[in-house]
Amino acid sequence: MTTPDQKQFFDTNGYVLVKGLFTPEEVTFYRDYYMNLRASGTYDGDFSGVDPNSNDPLKRFPRMINMHRWNQTSLEWMLDPRLNAMLTLLAGREPLAVQTMLYFKPAGARGQALHQDNYYLRVQPGTCLAAWLALDDCDEANGCMQIVPGSHNWPMLCAIKADTTQSFTDVTVPIPEGTPIEPMIMKAGDVLFFNGALVHGSMPNTTTDRFRRALIGHYIEGDTQQVASFYHPVLRMDGTPVELDKSPDGQQCGVWVEQDGTPVLEVSGYQGAPGKLDYLRQ
Repeated sequence: MTTPDQKQFFDTNGYVLVKGLFTPEEVTFYRDYYMNLRASGTYDGDFSGVDPNSNDPLKRFPRMINMHRWNQTSLEWMLDPRLNAMLTLLAGREPLAVQTMLYFKPAGARGQALHQDNYYLRVQPGTCLAAWLALDDCDEANGCMQIVPGSHNWPMLCAIKADTTQSFTDVTVPIPEGTPIEPMIMKAGDVLFFNGALVHGSMPNTTTDRFRRALIGHYIEGDTQQVASFYHPVLRMDGTPVELDKSPDGQQCGVWVEQDGTPVLEVSGYQGAPGKLDYLRQ
């Protein structure tokens, strides 16, 4: 059940963790289902390729993307009434659905540098929302999600180069030294909901024998007028399509500046739209 306290926490912090939203039986089903799907071949969205013999764990188990466009199980999960109820509470009205992803993150895999989802989705007006279902217990050893509480109140930050020895993406966002970064310790079946401006990412999976699998849905606020072209077609939560405009190629972004010895954000930069490869990395 949704509660006003969850809404208040989300508004203050930019995220809320709902424990046990999916049952152990459902988690086992999804985990086995997608492992079998991954082992069965290649699909639309496998832009980085699949190489079972690669030394790179992310080549052996590349993420899946937009499975809902060709897979009924993924579509039904994205539109699950439990997700819809929570997203509707958090956004104030029923959202629109635009993307699914499955991250496998096997032992030894790199993480993803700090970023903001709306850098990619370019929702206007408003922002996107994510529902991040843990299919494994997640901790710092296997590369759990890490978030910067309250950063959803920041503008889109100007992207800089990331360390690709630690991150499979090549862009990140800078944050001031000493900014708290909180690990999201989760049990399989927990769902993390978060705002599209929230700064988040993950470190590498440093274990030798554990996955950190996650099933993810991206949504946009119900009164949104445009979203980046990669996220069309847009669906209502009953599965019917809705026509929206495509976002323009560029946007303003914020940079950190010193003001009386304190870092403050100034919206003074400008960045173009991510290219095709950047979309894959999101």
